[in-house]
Amino acid sequence: MHINWKKTTIVVLDAVLAAYLVLAFTSFNKPDESNALCIKVNINIQDEMTNGFLNVKEIKNRLVAQQLYPLEKPMRYVNGRKIEEMLRATPFVKTAECYKTQDGQVCISLTQRMPIVRIKSINGDDYYIDDHNSIMPGTKYTSDLIIATGYINRPFARQYVSVLSKALMEKDLWKNQIEQINVLPDRGIELIPRVGNHIIFIGHLPESNRQSVRDGEIKAYVEKKMARLEKFYKYGLSQAGWNKYSYISLEFDNQIICKKHAADTTPTPATSSQTN
Repeated sequence: MHINWKKTTIVVLDAVLAAYLVLAFTSFNKPDESNALCIKVNINIQDEMTNGFLNVKEIKNRLVAQQLYPLEKPMRYVNGRKIEEMLRATPFVKTAECYKTQDGQVCISLTQRMPIVRIKSINGDDYYIDDHNSIMPGTKYTSDLIIATGYINRPFARQYVSVLSKALMEKDLWKNQIEQINVLPDRGIELIPRVGNHIIFIGHLPESNRQSVRDGEIKAYVEKKMARLEKFYKYGLSQAGWNKYSYISLEFDNQIICKKHAADTTPTPATSSQTN
């Protein structure tokens, strides 16, 4: 078999030249990290002002404690993957991205997990539930969230209290008015408002082993109860006074049962009212 060495040599040279051009182009566009130092660290935290669980100072301190804070370090020693992995292990971090720029900057972008309710159970548990019904540990930071107290174990918190909290927070009226959920020993639900010296009892949340069914039924249940409460606030308490009653029960669909404060001796037309 006759081999055309001239043609083969040209093909090989073309391949070598192409590989060289690729390497040269890559080297030209890649930041020269041989001697460059990190001159600036940019930390961006989404929802930092509204969530209040993470701030730039805390993220910096965590990086410093793990000897990962890149400022004034040679860029070739800055490991973006290690920085991301460490930050993702932080309880309140949802996502973390880190990248380097050609002018010596390291950029870190974070998103936070969104807590929806704080659990302070009678058994001493103190933690948060996020918008994916997952448990978040307690923190020194405060946030304007509904607090759930009483007889709450972790499954009930994730499967029921979190759904209840979401339903309440969907409407601005209840997001601003309801500050506490209290779970009774039989899992009856009480709500404590910011305005008005009374407790609201809404009964027992629907139960189901299927999450999609359970979530939908709880949401519908809460919406129905709170719609009745809104009418009572508008047509009942607005006339009787916000501090007249100590207990308002919405448990039954055909009536609202009210209990007056013990010191209140003023006559009242009735302690229950018919509603639709």
